[in-house]
Amino acid sequence: MTNSERKRVVVTGMGAITPIGNDLTQYWEGLSAGRNGIGTISLFDASRHACRIAGEVKGFDPHQYLERKEAKRMDRFAQFAVAASKQAIADAKFVINELNAEQVGIIIGTGVGGLKVLEDQQEIYLTKGPDRCSPFMIPMMIANMAAGITAIHTGAKGPNSCTVTACAAGSNAVGDAFRLIQRGYAQAVICGGTEGAVTPLSLAGFASARALSTRNDDPARACRPFDKDRDGFVMGEGAGILILEELEHALSRKARIYAEMVGYAMTCDAYHITAPVPGGEGAARAMRLAIKDAGITPDVISYINAHGTSTPANDVTETAAIKKALGDRAYQVAISSTKSMTGHLLGGSGGIEAVAAVMAIANNRVPPTINLENPDPGCDLDYVPHTSREMPVNVALSNSFGFGGHNVTLVFKKYTGN
Repeated sequence: MTNSERKRVVVTGMGAITPIGNDLTQYWEGLSAGRNGIGTISLFDASRHACRIAGEVKGFDPHQYLERKEAKRMDRFAQFAVAASKQAIADAKFVINELNAEQVGIIIGTGVGGLKVLEDQQEIYLTKGPDRCSPFMIPMMIANMAAGITAIHTGAKGPNSCTVTACAAGSNAVGDAFRLIQRGYAQAVICGGTEGAVTPLSLAGFASARALSTRNDDPARACRPFDKDRDGFVMGEGAGILILEELEHALSRKARIYAEMVGYAMTCDAYHITAPVPGGEGAARAMRLAIKDAGITPDVISYINAHGTSTPANDVTETAAIKKALGDRAYQVAISSTKSMTGHLLGGSGGIEAVAAVMAIANNRVPPTINLENPDPGCDLDYVPHTSREMPVNVALSNSFGFGGHNVTLVFKKYTGN
């Protein structure tokens, strides 16, 4: 399909359930203010764990979006997805009915799925026997249920899928939705990422891999991307959902347009199960291909929402990758890691970070990287430390990289009507 045959795609609605706010307005206000969402874990007793901090969603009431019986039969990751999707649909003023339902798709990524349900049911199995396991265990646990249940609650009957590419899952979901609309398979797609994996077993696994920060006595400053004193990532939870819509369809219903999505690429390091390839070749290639797909050049890029995990390996590697992909322009682009505020939502991170990139364009404001007090000498770009920055944001990239070597870059630009 030639560029002239591709349909144009715009963002018309967004929703967010995050550690710094449970709707789009609260989330953006939190990002703009540099608000910390990380604290001591309250979802369970973490006293035996090496890491006892996380970015938990606070004050979330699933019954605002779901009937009590339905909410009880869903894992937290699916509750987040339904809630953020309903917010995004309302924000877009998008009506799904019998006339358009088959043209509305859903792709929602997750890295882990219903791990808490699995942990709880395993305990029941061991203590009470197999006959006491819930008949809802499997549909509560499997990763595709965020997309499937969201369809049930919205009536969207178009293409429906779930991306499971570790920490790149949410970005893959947005990118795949973009392709569906470009090629005419859907008029609109509800897309993004969700995760509810702040659980005892998940925490233990990541800690055993020495991936997590152990700055338990100072949780607000534990996630410090690009800082030389970083010691690992901090887990987070929540969901970020976007409504992508074919431009002509959006214009026909006079929809508000936040931004246009113009590029998407994914690559693989083919190197290691958890570590990025030294020098960031795979990540750089994803950025280059996404820029090419967007039909732009590096000199027009204003902002990059970095993967920026606060791990020793990622931050230096991503910095090197940005330099390889953008050349000299890398030193003029504003870059930030919003994970410094929310923690790392794993498969949900690409969703909330795509929302952040779009909001940066819509508001001409770049959110900061908080806790960047002592920059790593290997991280020498402009990471917008401490406070947000008002500036023209015409084109924004959003990077996500996942275990297994998955690399994804999304490209958004200001919609000008041309």
